[in-house]
Order: sequence, then structure tokens, then C-alpha cells
Amino acid sequence: MRKKERYQHLIEYFTTNFPEPKTELHYKNAYELLLAVVLSAQCTDKRVNLVIPALLEQFPTPQHLAAATPDDIYPFIKSISYPNNKAKHLAGLGKMLVEQFNAEVPSSVAELQQLPGVGRKTANVISSVIYNQPAMAVDTHVFRVSKRLGLVTQNAHTPLEVEKQLMQGIPQSLVPKAHHWLILHGRYICVARKPKCEHCALTYFCKFYQTHWPNIPDDPENRL
Repeated sequence: MRKKERYQHLIEYFTTNFPEPKTELHYKNAYELLLAVVLSAQCTDKRVNLVIPALLEQFPTPQHLAAATPDDIYPFIKSISYPNNKAKHLAGLGKMLVEQFNAEVPSSVAELQQLPGVGRKTANVISSVIYNQPAMAVDTHVFRVSKRLGLVTQNAHTPLEVEKQLMQGIPQSLVPKAHHWLILHGRYICVARKPKCEHCALTYFCKFYQTHWPNIPDDPENRL
């Protein structure tokens, strides 16, 4: 099966079955999502959702965060992975939002990446989720699922290489949704150690499945 056909099947399935995917992080505005995504690096969304209400109660706006020190922030995020570094990032992020962006979360990936603790993945999430821009955030789930399904070549060794190939195969209007499709599929079905292929509806075009179960014919009727 050609790569173009794999993309067509992916889009057909998810637009039919999951037309409006959403992030699992809890937020009400761009500022809240920005903090949540920074905290979610190498940490589960579930843990972030437990921690962030108290953090936002104490620092409800960029101005409040800008006035805080890392030591002020640390007690609220100490159960998050790498709390010391993230406390420093949030303190610096608050100051930069106020001083350089008029306390507004910027929409461009380039400007977002100027913020402490915000790499390309985080910037793409904000640009996509908040501003509905065609930005593909590649985390470990997106990286794994896109390679297993055969959406990208096996020699795509970095998140940026995977991002570029996905952007070539997915229509711009669907990129914000496709980001969530791939993440959620990787989080709940195509998990890292033991993918739940018996519960997957994409096996009929999945390269990983075809490699590990070569006797299963490549037929759409084999959707599980």
C-alpha cells in the first residue's frame, strides 16, 4: 500500500469515528494551556490536571507568575517530574510574557519558542490547539504511531523529520485534529511496549501489524 493511501485511510477512519478530538489537559485559556503543556513534559496529563488548579489559583495571570520566584512556584509543582527546572521555566516564562508580549500568549511557533521551557513541540501544541494553526506537535506517541502505521519513513530519526513528513501527508485543515488523533491512539491503543492490536481498527494498513502478523491479509474487511 502506498503512503498516500495510508493517509487516506487514517483520515477516513478518524474523521468518521473521532471527528472532534480534544487535548486531555484541562485549561480555560491560552495561558493555562501553556503552563499545562510545559508541566506535561515527561509527565502524564493526569498528574498535570491534578496539580495545576492550585498553581493557577495562586498565579491566575501572567502578571502573577511574573512576580513569582522559582521557590514560590516549586511547592505547587513538586509532584511533577523535574520540578526544579520547571519552576525556573515558569518563573522566566511569566516575566517574558509580561515584558515582551504584553501578557498575551503569542500565536507564532517562532515567538512561542522564545519562552523559557517552550520547545518546538510545546509551541506547536499551543499554536494548534489555541490558534487552530496547521502545526504538528510530535511527542513520543506521534513519533511511534506515525512510524508504525507507515505514515513516515523509517529513516525519519528526529521529531522534526517526522513532523515535516506528516505535514506533507495531512491536509493543513486537518493537522490540528490529526495531532490529537495520533496522540490518543498512541496513548490508549498503539502503546509502546505491547500495542493493543486486537482492539485497533487500523491494522489493515499498519506496517507494524503486517510485519508482526504477516499472515493477516491486507484487506479493509479485517478491521478489528
